[in-house]
Amino acid sequence: MPNIKLFSGSSHPDLSAKIADRLGTNLGKVVTTQFSNRETRVEFGESVRGEDVYIVQSGCGEINNNFMELLIMISTCKIASASRVTAVIPCFPYARQDKKDKLGSRASITAKLVANMLSVSGADHIITMDLHASQIQGFFDIPVDNLYAEPAVVKWIKENISDWRNCTVVSPDAGGAKRVTSIADRLNVDFALIHKERKKANEVDRMLLVGDVKDRVAILIDDMADTCGTICHAADKLVSAGATKVYAILTHGIFSGPAISRINDACFEAVVVTNTIPQEEKMKQCPKIEVIDIAIILAEAIRRTHNGESVSYLFNNVPLNIDFQPPKEEYLE
Repeated sequence: MPNIKLFSGSSHPDLSAKIADRLGTNLGKVVTTQFSNRETRVEFGESVRGEDVYIVQSGCGEINNNFMELLIMISTCKIASASRVTAVIPCFPYARQDKKDKLGSRASITAKLVANMLSVSGADHIITMDLHASQIQGFFDIPVDNLYAEPAVVKWIKENISDWRNCTVVSPDAGGAKRVTSIADRLNVDFALIHKERKKANEVDRMLLVGDVKDRVAILIDDMADTCGTICHAADKLVSAGATKVYAILTHGIFSGPAISRINDACFEAVVVTNTIPQEEKMKQCPKIEVIDIAIILAEAIRRTHNGESVSYLFNNVPLNIDFQPPKEEYLE
């Protein structure tokens, strides 16, 4: 079996280091530089010939530069005779551009373009988390493992919300209904739905609550939050409907534009995100933000992929420990 080689892109070196630590290995040597005209150059400092290569690069920060860097890193490994190259993309870029919104629309379907570019660059496999739309997997002709933060979210709720048994899990839009019902079933609690109408992107016109949150803890669940207009309006709606406390749990905390000031002004007890995107600076600006570490889930997915094992067990379980060789089945429901 070829050896595993783990490399980090520029977008999230802290997460890459945590994954490497979980796997009991070191990050590979790679140097990324830019010419004065902003072209990106990548050079690997060690051999990858015949190796099983994993490149960690999240869709955050300077997204276009980071995505181009990922493509160059994949291509470089392929022409250096790597046995297999897997792109580990915790937050998939352009995932919201997965379809044309209206009949006759001339909008781009950029998620499909991203899939094509990853395939053409030489990627053999994609590992990602909580795609905005699951059907994006069908844009690829190579294997895609879409992991879920749900098991870690359920674990956080049980450990950090004392009266979670008296809660209602709420989806801030119709698109997240399936995600919310799954979590509500695992917690054996009720769920509710907020129907929203948009005037335009990042601007919500009005909201309608379907379900009961009176005298209950309301937990908003979504896959991502950008400017946070939706979840902040939803929190106000839940409080006006009688919720005693409001939490927001999000897989990808983008938090661009006025997001931080909106969260600080909103009535949240906490806004919980995973570390698919770096949150250190945002946490300094907003004490309400808390982080769930999903490095162990990604590390276990890498270990299982390298050993030729199924990763479907991770869809419902949070791994406790990783023993790279031999594998040790030790999980928490």
